[in-house]
This record gives sequence, C-alpha cells and structure tokens, in this order.
Amino acid sequence: MLATVYAPAALAWGGRGHAVIDQAALDTLPDDGPVFLRRYAEYIGEEAGAPDTWRSSSEPFSKIDEDPNHTWFVERLRFLDPVPRSRYAFVLALHREHERVVKTDPKAAERLNVRWTGTMPYAVMEGYGRIVAGMRSLRSKRSKGEPTAHIEQTLAFYTAWMSHYIADGTNPHHVSIHCEGWFGDNPRNYNRSGGIHGHFEIGYADSIDLQPADFEKRIGVPQRQEGDLFTHVLTFLNESSRDVETIFALDKRGVLADPASREGREFVYRRSAAGAAMLRDLLTRAWKESARPGEGDPRPQDPAGPHYDPETGSAPAPLTAP
Repeated sequence: MLATVYAPAALAWGGRGHAVIDQAALDTLPDDGPVFLRRYAEYIGEEAGAPDTWRSSSEPFSKIDEDPNHTWFVERLRFLDPVPRSRYAFVLALHREHERVVKTDPKAAERLNVRWTGTMPYAVMEGYGRIVAGMRSLRSKRSKGEPTAHIEQTLAFYTAWMSHYIADGTNPHHVSIHCEGWFGDNPRNYNRSGGIHGHFEIGYADSIDLQPADFEKRIGVPQRQEGDLFTHVLTFLNESSRDVETIFALDKRGVLADPASREGREFVYRRSAAGAAMLRDLLTRAWKESARPGEGDPRPQDPAGPHYDPETGSAPAPLTAP
C-alpha cells in the first residue's frame, strides 16, 4: 500500500480525491504493467491538480483552452451520433448545432457551445496518446541502455495530467448540466446552489478521510484492454452521468452532511473505484500498446487521403481494437 494521503489545497475533486484515485490506480497495476510509475506516486498525486491551476482568469488564453477539458455535459450532446473522433470536428459540429438552435431558441443556444458542453473525452484521449508515445521512448532507451530517469518523470507528469480529467469524470457533476446545482426544471426541489459540487467532491471526501484502502478491493482486474478506446471513454462518462441525480438525492436527505453515513461513504467509494479502475486500465493498455511500433496513416493531413476531412485538415482518429 502507498502512504496515507494528506489533502492539499482544495481543487476540482479536491486535492484528496485526485491523489487517492491516482494512488489506487497505481496500487492495482498488474505486474506486467508500467509499475515504474509507482516510484512517482507522491509526485503524480500532487501534480494531478495542475490542470486546475491553468484555469485562472489571470491567464485568459490558458483558461479559455483548458476550461472545456474538465466537463462533458451529456444532456447537451445527444444530437451527436456518433460523437466525432476529432476535437476539431466536434467543435465544428457543435457550432453548426448552435447555429441551428439559435434561430428558434436563443436561450438554449447560449450554452450550446464548447465552454458549456466540454471536451473531456478528447483531453483523455490526447493524454493517452502522449503516454503511449512516451512509453515507446522509455522502451527504446531501455533497449539501448540509456538513462531513463527523465523520461520516467515526464511520463509521471503525463499520467498526472490525464488522470485529472478521469477523476473529474468520476464525479457525475462534471458530466452533467447539473454541474453547479440543479439546472432547469426541478420537480423534486433539488439543491440549486453551486456549492453542492464542492461540498460533495471536496467537503465530503475530506470529512470521511477518503483513502485508497477504502475502495481498492472494488477495482477488480484490468478491463478495457480490447475494443475501441474512445468508445470506452465515452461509456465511462455516460455511466458517471447517470449517477448525478443520486448526489442531489443524497444531499436532499442530509446524507452528505453526515460523515458516518454508510450510504454516503458507499457512494463515494463506488465512484472512486470507477475512476481508479479507468485510470489503471488506460495505463495498462498504454504500456502494452507502446510495445508495438507506431502504426497508422503516416500522413492524416494529406488532402489526397481517403479519410481526409477538409474542415479540420486531418483524417479523424481511426477505430482502435488491439
């Protein structure tokens, strides 16, 4: 087991939530996985909060770029079938939908944009790609007997970076329009205050002293090692979104104000285990993928290519099924 987690300053999912999910994922890596990352567990847990520091209004360009990566509001994205396999194709499709809706419902169109829908699955997949590429470099250096400390630390940071979005997606608030209090029609009179978000992912996680040992046995063996990875990520986020009303119901009954509540603890443990399993699965799969040479369309930006998209200037990401 890794050392006890001490929560730093509050961040999305709280410093504790990010660190605990990361540590549980590293603890449950299989022996043939990227176990070298365990040596950087404390570093990964601490740096997992970095993406939130890129969202300050004092750094507007960074904030504009980063804000959408932390959400995926599924209720606004049901018009997408399928979800585009390119961040830029997604932005263009979303803009076209905004232009369509604004003609009949300007109020709804106000939030039918990148900031108020999110780009979380793209942030996860882009992070995964960085990790696979870095792991290939690590394998190459090992084979040549070259030092690997620097590339290992780079991979630890890439892991922390990607893990942030996975942990955010673990909290149903981050994948629902009800991110900052119940939004829209409210027949059950749920909490409309934005404070419920932080109260759940920071206040309650801290109040129960959430630790990896609380839920590691729930994580199970690695999954998602076959089939299309982007589809797995979307499924993970959709499954999380189905739990958003549970948070509001628990809050309404006072469960989230009671650290002794078994029901409240079980919900946090279940969601934390889901996030840790997802991160562990992606790291395990990335390590396996990095053992193979890089393959695929060598020039997706070639206009003569069969899948080239002239709107984005590149072919979309292909289906993956290792």
